[in-house]
Amino acid sequence: MLREGRLVALPTETVYGLAARADSESAVAAIYRAKGRPDFNPLIVHVFSLADAEAIAFFDARARRLATAFWPGPLTLVLPLRTNAGIAPAVTAGLPTIALRCPAHPVMREVLSAAGVPLAAPSANRSGGVSPTTAAHVATSLGAAVDLILDGGACAAGIESTIVAVREQGWSLLRPGPVTRDQVAEVVGESDDVTASDGKIEAPGQLASHYAPGKPVRLGATDAEADEFHIGFGAVPGDVTLSASGDCAEAAARLYACLHLAAAAPQRRIAIAPVPDKGIGAAINDRLRRAAV
Repeated sequence: MLREGRLVALPTETVYGLAARADSESAVAAIYRAKGRPDFNPLIVHVFSLADAEAIAFFDARARRLATAFWPGPLTLVLPLRTNAGIAPAVTAGLPTIALRCPAHPVMREVLSAAGVPLAAPSANRSGGVSPTTAAHVATSLGAAVDLILDGGACAAGIESTIVAVREQGWSLLRPGPVTRDQVAEVVGESDDVTASDGKIEAPGQLASHYAPGKPVRLGATDAEADEFHIGFGAVPGDVTLSASGDCAEAAARLYACLHLAAAAPQRRIAIAPVPDKGIGAAINDRLRRAAV
């Protein structure tokens, strides 16, 4: 189905992706159409190996060190696009760079190996909504807009990949995720350009409003009001909890599942307990702040 240019929802270790071959303009257009995605928001291209990635983008020594350290895994690299890469223009949204990832999920890796083509695969949900971490989430969000959902169980990491842009001078953290800023710095050193600051959309997940559950969201809530569904953390139990033990890795894995439950609950609003803003907690809070906009 992927070789034919059709849409397939696939599990990765982060969230479920809506995959189509990245070298087909019509297949990529189908992704945007199914998601209702803004055409200025680029897509991540998934590849089986570093060698496959180097056929698409230019890797300097720093990019190669990051790929060696974290691939396969939840790190996306934004790198200069090769002119002969054969990637559909809509994938990069007209940018001279491309976002690449080599995923670790065994199902996704088997599919990439068998398909023999790079796959553009944003999260398998309507654009701006809560990302899917189970096949059921995909079915609820996209329904008949996707040709096939491959059920690989719940996603282990539960939040989208870290995105790092490797530039001529330094690097930028475009989206926090399971690989932390400190882990990146351990491999390639500190950078004078550690965050994107000019407001330009260079990679997925940078829109101010994103991951939205469709209800008003209140953050840092240790108690809930009568019309609020409460998502707890640690000592704050809530109606459901991200992690009763205060484990940020567990919270990341449960984040979108809890938001889906909150969206389906009868309460008109959502309250979310405080989560420490360090390590993976910083990535969780990034998603929560965008969900609350």
